[in-house]
Amino acid sequence: MTSGALLQTQVVEKAWQDPSFKAKLLADPKAAIQEALGVVLPDHIKIKAVEESTDEFYVVLPPQPEKVVMSKIKPAGIWGE
Repeated sequence: MTSGALLQTQVVEKAWQDPSFKAKLLADPKAAIQEALGVVLPDHIKIKAVEESTDEFYVVLPPQPEKVVMSKIKPAGIWGE
């Protein structure tokens, strides 16, 4: 599992277990993740949190590979600048 997938799993599990975290996650996802999980996210990273329902879901399209600028991965985190 990648670091990003692991973080996403942790966020989802915490939201299911903690209604106050879930509310904050939906209102201010970056602050909620930083406060609850201690993950420091760079200023240039934006996060959107939405809640699926039983009759609605979202498809997230990643950037096209040829448009992605490769950056050096920093051992301290997954959000390389």
